[in-house]
Order: sequence, then C-alpha cells, then structure tokens
Amino acid sequence: MTTTTPSQEARERAELNFKKKEMQAREASNAMAEYQAALCAEREKTARLRLLREAKQAADAAARAAAKAVGDAGANGAGEAKPSKVVAKKVPGRNTLDLVKRPARKRALAR
Repeated sequence: MTTTTPSQEARERAELNFKKKEMQAREASNAMAEYQAALCAEREKTARLRLLREAKQAADAAARAAAKAVGDAGANGAGEAKPSKVVAKKVPGRNTLDLVKRPARKRALAR
C-alpha cells in the first residue's frame, strides 16, 4: 500500500480541478461557436425569406395593376378579375394542412 503525503494529495486535487476547468473552457468556446453559427444561419434565412416575401408582394401588386388596367380598358367593366383564393387542404398521411392556391372564377356577363 502506498501512502501519499498531504502535499501530493493537494497537488492531485489541483491538477484535477485544472483539467476540469480546462474542459469547461473548451466546451464553453464550442457552445459559443455553435450559438454564433445558429444566429448567423437564422439571420441569413430571415433575409432570404424577406426577399422572397417582398418579391411576391411586388409581383402581386404588378398583377393587380395589370388586372385593373385590363378591367379599365375592357367593355365598361364587363368582367373583373378576382384575386386567387388560398384554401387549406388536408393531405392524406400528414397531420398538417397545405395551402393550395385556387384561381378565382371570372364573371362574364352575357349580353
């Protein structure tokens, strides 16, 4: 049986504490790097989605303007283009609803 002196025990405890703190520091830096990467990815995704939304809004505005121009140039408002309806549709085998765009029917006045 080996006996250890109090100074050896103190040194071993100090080394264990040092190794433990080193490991915590490495884990903390890794966690911070992951956190920063997630923030960066979220910002990029938000920017991409914002651009898509703005492009869609611009296209919708252009379509409304074109429909209004066609409607104004038509035979005294004989038919107006209605915006598309967005309908929730249940997809078999999935618990979510998918949004399906259905074109509105155009009214035509028979004269």
